[in-house]
Amino acid sequence: MSLTELAVKYIVEVIRQVGYFGVFILMALESALVPIPSEIIMPFSGFLVARREMDFWIVVVMGSIGNLAGSLLAYYLGLKLGRDFILRYGKYFLISREHLKMTEEFFAKYGYIAVFVGKLLPAVRTVISFPAGLAKMDLLQFTVYTLVGSVIWCVFLTYLGVVLGENWEVVKEHGTLLDLLVIVSGVLLVIICYFKHRKICNQYSN
Repeated sequence: MSLTELAVKYIVEVIRQVGYFGVFILMALESALVPIPSEIIMPFSGFLVARREMDFWIVVVMGSIGNLAGSLLAYYLGLKLGRDFILRYGKYFLISREHLKMTEEFFAKYGYIAVFVGKLLPAVRTVISFPAGLAKMDLLQFTVYTLVGSVIWCVFLTYLGVVLGENWEVVKEHGTLLDLLVIVSGVLLVIICYFKHRKICNQYSN
């Protein structure tokens, strides 16, 4: 049995046994630097919604709040432990003081875009909160954009599970294609936000 199959089996069992709280816990772990794929958690929950064993909006709320809780934990770790850890041990991971400074400057300028889009990108969504905390991004901004991105992601994946029904595992089997589509969409969104931001800045400067 592959690691993916084991992950699917574990996630399915947790949600079947614990229900909505299982969705909350799994999504919290996924956002707290634990590689548990939300591409399995939410579509399977959507499948249970299609079978009328769960409610769509309760699933979305529990998934989104779980995501926010895990993200805040990762943010806190980055805020309290990240800087000292990087300064002390970063050289062993080829991360220098200059890299740390660049990260802080990037989040100071584009933190809200990075967090919002990051929450819509596979893999990135798991780790984006730590550097946000490391760069001391404004907590309120971080919370708002994390929650908005998480709600969109949870609605999308849950609805996908509802539509696919018993074929919900298609999401897992074609995960690479889904990831690619989401990443391309995310990049386009970043470009649009960037140019809108520049346009607004130019208007104020003139």
